[in-house]
Parts: sequence; C-alpha cells; structure tokens
Amino acid sequence: MKTIGVIGGMSWESSAEYYRMLNGETKARLGGHHNARSLMATVDFAEIEALQRAGDWDALGVLMAQAARQLERGGADIVLLATNTMHRVCAAIEAAITIPFLHIADPTGAALRAASVTRVGLLGTRYTMEQDFYVGRLRDVHGIEAIVPEASERDDVHRIIYDELCHGVVQAASRGVYQRVIESLAARGAQGVILGCTEITLLIGADDSALPVFDTTALHAKAAVDWSLKQSAGTTDA
Repeated sequence: MKTIGVIGGMSWESSAEYYRMLNGETKARLGGHHNARSLMATVDFAEIEALQRAGDWDALGVLMAQAARQLERGGADIVLLATNTMHRVCAAIEAAITIPFLHIADPTGAALRAASVTRVGLLGTRYTMEQDFYVGRLRDVHGIEAIVPEASERDDVHRIIYDELCHGVVQAASRGVYQRVIESLAARGAQGVILGCTEITLLIGADDSALPVFDTTALHAKAAVDWSLKQSAGTTDA
C-alpha cells in the first residue's frame, strides 16, 4: 500500500480520529494484522488558532506548506490536511509538493452526489461557514448548494468547536444546540448536513441528526485508503 501523509494537530483530538479511521478502514479491507502506512506532521494548534483569529492566512499557508514538504520528504505518497478550515490555504500546500493532495471537500461532494443531495446544510467553524473556499468548491466543482446556519447559530457552532470540542469536551447540552441548528437547516430545505469540522464527529453522529449526516472526517479517511490501496494495486487513477 502507499503511504498516507497527514497534516495534523488542528486539533489533535480530531487528528487522533483520523489515525483511528485510517487504520480501521485499512484493516477492514485487508484483514489480519494490517493497518495503514502513514506519517503525521503535527503542528501546534495554539499558533494556528492565533493566526486564524488575526486573519493572517498567508502565514498559515506558509506553515501548512512546510508541514506538507516535511511529509513528502519523509516518504508520503499523498497528503491529507486533517481539518476543514485550513483548506482555505490548500493552494499553498499544492504548490509546495509534487505528490497528490486530497481535498476534504471532494469525497464529501462525491458522497452527496451519490445520495442525490443537491442542497445541504454546512456546519463548521465560522471561517468555513462564512468564507467561500468550501461552499464555493462544493458549488463550482460538485454542483451542490451549501447553506449555513443563521448568524447567532453560527456563533454557537463556532464557540462549541473551539471552546469545547478542540479540548476534548463533549457535552449533551452542546449536542442539543447542534441538533436544533440541524433542524433549522432542514426547515430551510437542506436534504442533509455536512459535519464540516473534523471535531464535530466527536459530538454528532447519524443517530443524533434529523438529517442524513455527511461526516467529512470519515469520508476523507476512507478516500485516502481507497487511493492508497488502488495505487498499490497498480492503477493510475487518483
């Protein structure tokens, strides 16, 4: 199998989920004692979060590019960025490496198309919900309309991610907040909901949602394993 490189640490709680999912998916496919070949470059989230608040996306692009080059030098065959928000700087990553970069929105878009979902709710950090880098990719590449919560709801979704989930705190009250936001999105015509922050999978599962759930973390990890095994089998499609 090919080696999967992961830029992690944003936060480490969700990066641990990536590690678990990559290995679990590989074992499910191959059986026995198999697990994924992988590398992880873990950044310090305190530095990343401060630059996000400052809006210094250029500096963030430099840091992500450095981590991607580190993975390529270490022998990775493909790079994953284990966070939705930092895909805001995916162009800097792609320019820094010669190996493929697997964008998190693409397996999500493919899953939405397969489910015939054309209008979907998007939960994530304020950056993901309010900027165009994610909504725009779903629209322009996959033909899917993403709608986001109302302003006060976005504040709650963002706060719970940074103040709770990024610290490994999972509270039933916060699950209730997310459930009400999902119900509001359903009332506005959403046919499904994207868990568009890799920490949200810690709080919301399929049984917690009034809408079909599209978990970007699980979909991203599965697509990486697909790529790794197909490439090692000698196919050329990425």
